[in-house]
Amino acid sequence: MRSNRSTRFTVAITAASAVAAIVLAGCSSDDGGMDMPGMSSSDAPASSSSEASAEASADFNDADVTFVEGMYPHHAQAVDMASLVDGRTENAQVIELAQAIEAAQAPEMEQMNALLAAWGQPAASADMGGMDMGGMDMGGMTGMMSQEDMDMLSAANGAEFDSMWLTMMIEHHKGAIEMAQIELADGSNPDAKELASTIVDAQQSEISTMESLLPQ
Repeated sequence: MRSNRSTRFTVAITAASAVAAIVLAGCSSDDGGMDMPGMSSSDAPASSSSEASAEASADFNDADVTFVEGMYPHHAQAVDMASLVDGRTENAQVIELAQAIEAAQAPEMEQMNALLAAWGQPAASADMGGMDMGGMDMGGMTGMMSQEDMDMLSAANGAEFDSMWLTMMIEHHKGAIEMAQIELADGSNPDAKELASTIVDAQQSEISTMESLLPQ
C-alpha cells in the first residue's frame, strides 16, 4: 500500500510541474520578457506624442511673453496705418502693400493672444499707454509712431501721403524685425520663435519693396 501511494504522489507532482511549465512558456515572450494579457511590448501609450507636443507648447520664458505682449500693439498700429491708405492715395502699389500688411498682421494678432492664453497670461492690448515699455528692453527701437506722427499721416493726401506712409512704415517694420530678432535669440517657445521668424522674413521683404517706391 505504501508503495502505491508513493507512486501516485510522484505522478501527481510530475503532472503539476508539466502544467506549470506550459503556463510559464505561454506567458513568456520570445525575448524572455513577460507579455501582459491584451498588451504587447510595442503597446506604448498613444497619447505620449500629443502630451510631448502640449508640453512643448507650454514651454515659454519671459522673453516669449515680452515679445508677444509688445508685438501685439505694434501690429495693431501697423493695421491702423494700413487702414489710413483708403481714400488718401491712388497709388496702386501702396494700396496693395497696405492690404497685404493688414491681411498678414491681423491674424498674427489673434495668434499672439492664443499663445498668451495657452501660457496662462492676460490678453494683450492694442493700447501701449498702459504698458511698461522700459521693462521690455525695447526702448526706442520699436519703430512705433507717436500720436503726432499718426495725426500728420491722417492729414496728408496724394504723393505727400505716399512718401510719409512709406517712410513711417519702413521704420515701423524695422522696429518689428528688431523685436523679433530678440525673441529668436532669447525666447524658448517654438511657436513664438516661428512667428518671430515669419515676421522677420515677411517684413524685410516688404521693406525692400517700400524702399524701391520712395522717390530717389
